[in-house]
Amino acid sequence: MNEPQAVAERYARRTADDRYSLLRPDVWHTVQERQRMMLRLFARQGLSDLSAVRVMEVGCGAGGNLLELLRAGVRPEHLSGVELLPERYEAARAVLPEAVVLQSADALAIDVPPASLDIVFVSTVFSSLLDDDFQQRLADTLWRWVRPGGAVLWYDFVVDNPRNRDVRGVPLRRVRALFPQGQVSASRVTLAPPIARLVTRWHPAFYTLLNTLPFLRTHVLCWIAKP
Repeated sequence: MNEPQAVAERYARRTADDRYSLLRPDVWHTVQERQRMMLRLFARQGLSDLSAVRVMEVGCGAGGNLLELLRAGVRPEHLSGVELLPERYEAARAVLPEAVVLQSADALAIDVPPASLDIVFVSTVFSSLLDDDFQQRLADTLWRWVRPGGAVLWYDFVVDNPRNRDVRGVPLRRVRALFPQGQVSASRVTLAPPIARLVTRWHPAFYTLLNTLPFLRTHVLCWIAKP
């Protein structure tokens, strides 16, 4: 079985629930924290105006991250996404402007000119890829798409989930190995989801309180710059 097919089958096994609903306080805390960190990261990189920045998200899901980027100032005609799962592609197509180019495909199978993108965004993608060779092939492909001076924007978890064998953490050392020519700047983010779900039942403010402890954060947000 090839890895894209395996990923599709792993997602098909997942039980549909409201675990990732923005109506849940643990979820909106997580999303808003990541949004703030991304905006700060853009500012540190001198990107005060995103209107001319060309961005593609690989594994764009139902389009939530692309909507965030539109609201941050990326123009629709400069924004694109690719999604492996047809039902998620359809959900994204339903909510995004027509000018946003979306493709329902394996990212390795699409035609993107080399050095044509300022940013390639991958959010919790590599943790769903259990084949090391496929991970490296995808990383090499993303790197080829990014122009010199651009970057891969990465968000993923670094620790294994013992309750879910369909995913695995991607430690920072693995990120550096996947992009050996990249200049990696990383921030530890996101309160461990099981803890976040528990403590926000008591009060949403507990997310902010416990998230001050770095060892309870399970994800990294990386800017992998291409010289």
